[in-house]
Amino acid sequence: MTESGFYVNGKRFASKADYEAALDDKKLIDDIRSRYNLNNAESVLELYRDLSASKFKFKSSLGTDFDDEIFELTRQIKAGTFEPEYEEEEVPVKRSAVFREKKEKAPKKIVEKKTSVKKTSASASKPKAKKNSDDLDYMSPSMREQVIKEIKKSERKRKILLFALAGLCVASLGYFCVYYFYIERTERTYDQWAEIREADNARVTPEQRIEQKKINYSDPTVVPEILEKYKTLYNKNKSLIGWIKIADTNIDYPVMQTSNNEYYLDHNLNQEYDKNGSIFLDMGCDVLKPSTNLICYGHHMQSGKMFGKLGDYEKESYYENHKFIEFDTIYEEGLYQVMYVFRSHVYTSGEIAFKYYQFIDATSEEEFNSYMNEMSNLSYYDTGVTATYGDRLLTLSTCDYQEKDGRFVVVAKKIQ
Repeated sequence: MTESGFYVNGKRFASKADYEAALDDKKLIDDIRSRYNLNNAESVLELYRDLSASKFKFKSSLGTDFDDEIFELTRQIKAGTFEPEYEEEEVPVKRSAVFREKKEKAPKKIVEKKTSVKKTSASASKPKAKKNSDDLDYMSPSMREQVIKEIKKSERKRKILLFALAGLCVASLGYFCVYYFYIERTERTYDQWAEIREADNARVTPEQRIEQKKINYSDPTVVPEILEKYKTLYNKNKSLIGWIKIADTNIDYPVMQTSNNEYYLDHNLNQEYDKNGSIFLDMGCDVLKPSTNLICYGHHMQSGKMFGKLGDYEKESYYENHKFIEFDTIYEEGLYQVMYVFRSHVYTSGEIAFKYYQFIDATSEEEFNSYMNEMSNLSYYDTGVTATYGDRLLTLSTCDYQEKDGRFVVVAKKIQ
């Protein structure tokens, strides 16, 4: 357990490198706030587009929090619930008052009286110069041709620039349309699955609930019956392996499992392409064995979907309000208590280091205790929860952008 720490904006960072990255992000965020008016809807939308286009690069969770803040303001604008902190008209009114005051105090110009001169007949008859005359008429043919070429060249450049900007606008609009299409489709699908699950669960009798708890894991030849509340969903997609939920958060999703760890990175529950992907269980885990550690992966979406809010566990105050994780397999209900919260990253195969994502089954008590010590040393805070050899664990893993191939990890112990 790391004892020392650094704080930026009330957030604790365990290492000096993380602290310095957070300071860089704070400076960048302050600069962004000075350039974009977050009380103006158009300015907020412009900033959201720049963030989506990766115009600004953040190095720490400070940047992730700011990104989430702008996404929430954008959502409010689209929902019509956006309320700026002050009325935009207040500043212009004050400014105009200052300008008016300066104008009133400005010294009067002395107007010189011009002596009127009677025009002579000669001056009156003199022809007036033609205004805005075509200067090309006074040029040599070669010079006139060169000037015309330059004018046409400038006009072509202007048209190309206009077409490029128009194309960029269309592409941006298309991106946002596709992005929100995936979000809405994903939410609709998950809502439908949740409704089916609740409806099936409501039909389970008390006797069935008691019977479902009698699972004999000592005999691998006996496959327990699928829980009633998951039968309909399992028949819709036989990749279903469980369901994960953390109370008072958006994490309330089915969990899938296939023979590889790539498919559900970009596929949804209906097996359609979807950049949100799905929550899935590591292919090496076995819920019937069962494995010592069940590892669930999910994307860190900017919208906060999937495991986008998992990083909130970095704050101990958040942990205090979200200590428990419900994780059912399709055969058994389960309740887990959070033990460790830490950051790590994906190492190369040749690097000798603690690779949490390889901890699935402990072959001995010594190996199990070694893994527990490694995670305890990395954890941001001491939860007081410990595990002994024979306990079953649950690990939630998502991407973390504080470093290349970074990961944010929450580990919990099964208590029911």
